[in-house]
Amino acid sequence: MNKVILVTGANSGIGLALCERLLSVDTEGLQLCLACRNMRRAEAAHSALLTSHPKAQVALLQVDTSSISSVISAAQEVKKRYDRLDYLYLNAGIMPNPRFDVNAFFKGLFSRNVITMFATGEGILTQQDGVTPDGLQEVFMTNLFGHFLFVRELEPMLCRAGRTSQLVWTSSSNAHRSAFSLEDIQHKKGTQPYSSSKYASDLLSLTLNTHYNKQGLYSSVICPGFVMTNLTYNILPSFPAFLWTLFTPIFWLPESLDPYAKYHSLTSGLGNNYTQPRKMDIDLETSESLYEKLLQLEREVRKKLKDEQKESPP
Repeated sequence: MNKVILVTGANSGIGLALCERLLSVDTEGLQLCLACRNMRRAEAAHSALLTSHPKAQVALLQVDTSSISSVISAAQEVKKRYDRLDYLYLNAGIMPNPRFDVNAFFKGLFSRNVITMFATGEGILTQQDGVTPDGLQEVFMTNLFGHFLFVRELEPMLCRAGRTSQLVWTSSSNAHRSAFSLEDIQHKKGTQPYSSSKYASDLLSLTLNTHYNKQGLYSSVICPGFVMTNLTYNILPSFPAFLWTLFTPIFWLPESLDPYAKYHSLTSGLGNNYTQPRKMDIDLETSESLYEKLLQLEREVRKKLKDEQKESPP
């Protein structure tokens, strides 16, 4: 039977490029599911992929990882459609209301932190988070907790005797320990919600391996590097695209699937692409603490959802 691969946030950017690459490697040997929030864009991506790969098996699934009910409904639909799930790419994510500080950018060009600035956006981006209708911080829910719930809902499919499944988290070079706090996992009080959520996904991947490897489920983390996606163009100055192409080489940094490693997609100054693992700044104790807090939050939101369903008229 063909392998089943599901990619969240698959209608553009990294997600769409990943789907294109997967089909280029094995057009007919897999069933690919594009899990997207915006179905109009998903349908456009679906058409583009089938134009390039007419024989491919590509399906669409609506899921909004910022919504608890959407995540649960999508997981139920996946369980109806498929009897296996071999790869789950947890790629959907947002960076909220990014604002670019032009003065800080040009000042940073001539500072010793220029490489860090280009690689992570440190010092040149400001963010303002929002709150979802479920009452959770939007970045936390979209980038981390929504995916955690998705995995939990799909656990029976991902943990099957005699099979192995793989979780792959899209992280970032902007995942910093300094942005994350166990006392504020939703980052309600901070100003770096994106960085916090990505560092939390690094931590979560580690502890998921601890809890699920014996059941055949493995988790790893990737970093796509600096990529000119819609999100990137929205947060950087409105220079012509060709100028950012000239800047691209500056973003390069010299960076067995190790659960403590993040796998970076890199491009050398000469334009050669390569992948390199880098040890993440994480520890098992912190990752376990985060896992327990996420489980507690899961219990709370499920109880709230159940109570709301009871109160709703038939």
